[in-house]
Amino acid sequence: MIKRIKKLKKIRLHREGTDTLVYGFIFIAAIALLLWRFCDNKAPFWCFTVIFAVVYGIVINFFRCPIRFFPSEDTEKIVVAPADGRIVVIEEVDEDKYFHERRIMVSIFMSLFNVHANWFPVDGRVKLVAHHNGNFHKAWLPKASEENEHADVIITTPDGVDILCRQIAGAVARRIVTYAKEGEDCYIDEHLGFIKFGSRVDVYLPLGTEICVKMGQATTGDQTIIAKLK
Repeated sequence: MIKRIKKLKKIRLHREGTDTLVYGFIFIAAIALLLWRFCDNKAPFWCFTVIFAVVYGIVINFFRCPIRFFPSEDTEKIVVAPADGRIVVIEEVDEDKYFHERRIMVSIFMSLFNVHANWFPVDGRVKLVAHHNGNFHKAWLPKASEENEHADVIITTPDGVDILCRQIAGAVARRIVTYAKEGEDCYIDEHLGFIKFGSRVDVYLPLGTEICVKMGQATTGDQTIIAKLK
């Protein structure tokens, strides 16, 4: 645990954003320089600089990698939010791909203004990691969970309960990154993955699970308790 904490404390911006931020800065700086040097009227320079400075600031916010630790050492039966965002779905669904039974699905939609790092929702061991190609419907639509490109991670808790966490691409998102590896132990506070530019994360929980959030509620990844297992 000490080694993991030391490693996370060094992270300020997520490594997935390095190329985007570097190339974006070079592009903005180059255009701004051209406008400054070759336009007698400085209005285009100032308009471009202000607008793209704001856009660049939003992108920096998007790629933030907050240092977070669950406030309690007791994480038994606790399910935390795997992402920053807002609860858009809480409903019973038929999960026929892996469990072939009814499950409670809790979905968190991430806007462009949210941090897009994803955390493991429970402690346990990674049982399965699978990536599925698909469409790019708007992430808040019900059909996005099954039809959009997504990555599935099944985690077996210490009590033997299987939890499915699904990273879903949206209308803008075009890249899902999953760090989870089959057979490895995983813990709340660790990153499960990252999704670029607007998307959603679904968590499939057994029936009878106590749901601790409500529709429209804002969530903070690795901090908000979304459910408690039986």
